[in-house]
Amino acid sequence: MKIGILTDSTCDIPNHIIEQYELEVVPAILVLDGKEYVDGIGITREDFYKQLPSFQSHPTTAAPSIGEFSARYNSLFARGFDHILSIHAAGKLTTIINSARQAATEFADKISVIDSTSLSLGLGFQVLAAAEAAELGLQAALDAIESTRKRLHVFAALDTMENLRRSGRVPAAVTILGGLLNIKPMIELTDSEVKAVAAVRTTRQANERILDLLLQLGPLERLAVLHTGAEARAREFLNALMQKASQFVPRDILMVNVTTVIGTHVGPNGLGFATVGK
Repeated sequence: MKIGILTDSTCDIPNHIIEQYELEVVPAILVLDGKEYVDGIGITREDFYKQLPSFQSHPTTAAPSIGEFSARYNSLFARGFDHILSIHAAGKLTTIINSARQAATEFADKISVIDSTSLSLGLGFQVLAAAEAAELGLQAALDAIESTRKRLHVFAALDTMENLRRSGRVPAAVTILGGLLNIKPMIELTDSEVKAVAAVRTTRQANERILDLLLQLGPLERLAVLHTGAEARAREFLNALMQKASQFVPRDILMVNVTTVIGTHVGPNGLGFATVGK
């Protein structure tokens, strides 16, 4: 059985890896001042984060259409795949997976739609695990996804809570925490839920705390340093990590400026990481 892998653009997998594994990626939609942009087209991530604080109206996002998913599924089957693993962003935080599920009903049991319960490389690492195991068959790919999810950790230190508050996609207790005296909240994304794990007053303290959180996780199989238009901050964080624990991190570390579709909800100047433990 030849297994095709499809995901959505919130996976944040770099283009060269998408091409390497021949992944099919359905783009989500960014809405700026009433105009729709296909994720990755029309505005760069760098420009988006620079302009985010000054947009006339707060950006919003939308899921790809059912028709878009149907077209992508048909394309994969036309390329000779026998079964499709359709792996997507957390269903509690986005409606993307709903479109995928509705489109999949047209294809009987030839598509397995999977809720990653995560975002960004928390989703992306599950996709990569499936792609690496796909040659061994469907069950092997499903097992690889489950194994990765059990060992997954996603944390972020946000510069502001305003964007999450506007999105309405996190518990009120979390957003209230971020509104106290300009405190910089730290959150964990686990099992489709955003949880507050700490709060500090300065960016430097946030960097130190999130590094401590990462160091507590021990040897890592995969690691991505994530940021929202804060490359200098991300590189400083990575340098500090390598000085303290280079022996515990994988050789290939991804550094990702998070997609605008996620950045709309978490705001600019954020720092985070996604890991899979050994």
